[in-house]
Amino acid sequence: MSEPKLLTPKVAIIGAGPAGLSAAKKLAGRSGGEVLVVDREKEAGGIPRHADHLGYGIRDRKRFMSGPAYARALVAEARNAGATIMTRTMVTGWADDKTLVATTPHGRVLIRPEVFCFATGARERPRTARMIPGTRPDGILTTGQLQNRVHLNHDAVGTKAVVVGAELVSWSAVMTLAESGCRTIALVSEYDKPESYGLFTGPGQLWFRTRVTRNAKVVRIHGKERVSGVEIEHTTSGSREIIECDTVVFTGSWIPDNELLRMAGVTLDPASRSPVVDAVGATSKPGIFAVGNLNHPVETADVVALEGENVADRILEHLRGTSSPMEAVAITVDDPIAWISPSTYTPRGPRPARGRFVAWVDRLITRPIVTVRQGGRVVASKRLWWPAAPGRAFRIPSSLLQNVDPTGGDVRISIG
Repeated sequence: MSEPKLLTPKVAIIGAGPAGLSAAKKLAGRSGGEVLVVDREKEAGGIPRHADHLGYGIRDRKRFMSGPAYARALVAEARNAGATIMTRTMVTGWADDKTLVATTPHGRVLIRPEVFCFATGARERPRTARMIPGTRPDGILTTGQLQNRVHLNHDAVGTKAVVVGAELVSWSAVMTLAESGCRTIALVSEYDKPESYGLFTGPGQLWFRTRVTRNAKVVRIHGKERVSGVEIEHTTSGSREIIECDTVVFTGSWIPDNELLRMAGVTLDPASRSPVVDAVGATSKPGIFAVGNLNHPVETADVVALEGENVADRILEHLRGTSSPMEAVAITVDDPIAWISPSTYTPRGPRPARGRFVAWVDRLITRPIVTVRQGGRVVASKRLWWPAAPGRAFRIPSSLLQNVDPTGGDVRISIG
């Protein structure tokens, strides 16, 4: 057996979605060497490739684009800038602490750059990970599987569906189902308020002739060869009902694709399971950066694209040796905040991308007051004019931490 080919780019980016491609576009031609992007899929572009509806490119491109058009634009710009994109390349592990092992259609390769940037994103928890009992019939999907079948393979998926979840990605699933000729009977949400914006929830129920069933959870799936229905429990009353359907789509409940970082010994946040990063995307391992929904599952494509550009600037500083270590403090959170990213803060250092921290909450607070404390004293407190809601990112301005003392110990953030 021949030895694997050794690739030695200046920067290796793992993941060719919006974050990775945006970083590659900015790094190529400026890093002093090759910028290599690898992705396991047949085509680069990430999730937008098979999310064939409008809503992409608003923040980063100031345009209203479909997912596939947005993905094509990102790929073209990265290639035109000089980045090398290798698809159908599955990274399988580490040969040593500076070298990744990958499998390609032409055999194994070793990838040993000066800097790694992981942009592997997040995935939805499937039915098995949610431990929902019942039979194992055909017709059970996640949003990604659904969109892949409909938009890439043009397969039929069913006629009547139940969508588990009511967040933004859930309505994306509803749109894809409608395109395939499958009507969504109901979206089932465990919360007393739908996770998505009212702009989607109200008109969406009318347009798609569906309903959002709140305070409910799926407790069993019925069917033999094909799904015949889902059994839901209304959590306020304890009563149960069966909704007849032939398709079930599990949405949300995100898991960061952290396996390679975990194998490398990168410190992970115990709540989100994402890597612990600072404001510039640096992990606990020197020379390893992380960006996008790997750090905070899950944000929109245009937001993570802007984060990709931000991390590129920091990688260039690292390569030039112009970045210098600074005193950092850890950030902890109180309920109902589940986690926050970045979870370390450097008072005299650069701000996070877009000047925002990204947090996830477990309870709706319509007009949240964010309070920052350090050493028992209140550093800042401010009412924000957007809700903290389950199922979508809650963005906290980094300016609230501008008076944090670099030697004052951990910072605690709460909302009320």
